[in-house]
Amino acid sequence: MNTSVNNSLSAKATNLKGQIWTLIESITRYKPAFFGAIILGSLLFIAIFAPLVSPFDPNLQFPTEARVGPFTYLEGSDRFVLLGTDQVGRDQLSRIIYASRVTLLVSFFAVIISCLIGTLVGLLAGYYRGWFDIIAMRWVDISLAFPFELLALSIVAVTGPSLTIVIIILSLRIWVVYARVVRGSTLSIREKDYINGAKAIGAGELRILVRYVLPNVLTPVLVVSTLYIGRMILIESSLSFLGIGVPATTPTWGGILGDGRAYIDTAWWIAFFPGLAIMITVLSVNLLGDWLRDYFDPKIDI
Repeated sequence: MNTSVNNSLSAKATNLKGQIWTLIESITRYKPAFFGAIILGSLLFIAIFAPLVSPFDPNLQFPTEARVGPFTYLEGSDRFVLLGTDQVGRDQLSRIIYASRVTLLVSFFAVIISCLIGTLVGLLAGYYRGWFDIIAMRWVDISLAFPFELLALSIVAVTGPSLTIVIIILSLRIWVVYARVVRGSTLSIREKDYINGAKAIGAGELRILVRYVLPNVLTPVLVVSTLYIGRMILIESSLSFLGIGVPATTPTWGGILGDGRAYIDTAWWIAFFPGLAIMITVLSVNLLGDWLRDYFDPKIDI
């Protein structure tokens, strides 16, 4: 008995290693996705170890050294500013590094929360149908029809800007996408022969949902999650740019970009570098998302 169990576990471990190796080989062959993975991995490393990577305190001000251009050595404070300083003399590179923590944190948590909510609603609506499906899908239609900017402004006006509120706002915006995707996949899966076979042998509905339906809807969920991380970065940056995101004292890419718009003619670097960081990050995530979509498509061999 123990021998058969050990053999089964060994076979599963070998199969998992083979799948991981296949995944690595695929992404290394697909150069755009490999580039995106390196960039995104580097950004995550920088965000996690920001206190070690950042050359200066992001909130340290030197008003006499305001709006100094990139690649400049400042004798007054004995520092070299690689990306210049902002309107109050803070180091741009340090602020962009620390801002990456907030932007990536908000984006990842918003995607995770909305994914959990949307997947649960989509599973239940697609499997059970009936009144729950009708109510859930009508709520999805209402959420998609309601202007997101108006929703964000209304919530922030009542609660005030904060990191938690931004995550909640973004989660309320995209859970409906997961609900629709998962519901559509569930409607197709629930008619499969193996689902009918599981019912015939007496498997409970919870077991069917968790064991047979959920694993088969995870592929589109994974692809949507990857693509929407980039979208969440853009939305969070837009909210911070408008001043309705996280508090102004917390550096974010959108907030730094918003501060620099008043100096675009005299200090272009204040707005340029955070905008460049947003563009590169979103591009990297989208390249990974495109690769995942093609990787899990059986019609495409990559």
